[in-house]
Amino acid sequence: MISVLIIGNGNVATHLNNVFLNADTITVTKIKSRNLINVPSADITILAVSDDAISEVSSKINNTLVVHTSGACSITELKNTTRKGVFYMLQSFSKDKEVNFSEIPICLEAENEKDYHLLETIAQAIGTKIFKINSEQRKTIHVAAVFVNNFTNHLFKIGNDICKTNHVPFDILQPLIKETVLKIETLTPSEAQTGPAIRNDEQTIKNHLDLLNKNQQEIYSILTKSIQNANN
Repeated sequence: MISVLIIGNGNVATHLNNVFLNADTITVTKIKSRNLINVPSADITILAVSDDAISEVSSKINNTLVVHTSGACSITELKNTTRKGVFYMLQSFSKDKEVNFSEIPICLEAENEKDYHLLETIAQAIGTKIFKINSEQRKTIHVAAVFVNNFTNHLFKIGNDICKTNHVPFDILQPLIKETVLKIETLTPSEAQTGPAIRNDEQTIKNHLDLLNKNQQEIYSILTKSIQNANN
């Protein structure tokens, strides 16, 4: 059995703890990051804390192998004096939304092959999509993920606001959202691009801008110009 200690109390820590509890080859303990006076020993200590807290929390841990779960931070952010690594799951975790770990890419990094294989073993206990990714690659993946997930979700929020303002149910857009995502399984994003921006429908673009508030107009104009520039 491999012993895993999870430090943190957010969404990532909670989901990780739950999935490890169901893994036959793993024993798991979870503590909050503020309870570091008597840290239990473990084969692997996973810091599922905010990016800004990684350095401080890791500096207080003496366990043999300490890893963080951040996509944006380098392995060098860990300040423990023992071995270091990264266990980054490329997924958006929300408190009350279950996730299927077998579909989640797990990106691993370690200072040596022995530690990498140890991380790989616990990753295989919960998932199947496992990648060896260094710190620079992971930062690139993370910024790309912000575009396709966080920014896209914010656009969903704006779409919902527009619907609410005009007394239209947001549900009416759900089939379109699903088709947009499904389409890029067989087409590149460039091939899948449609809409007034790529068609240079100036009158439609003007009509849309007239319907929006100032903040929405700014975002609409920036994205319209970006689409047009990408296809020139």
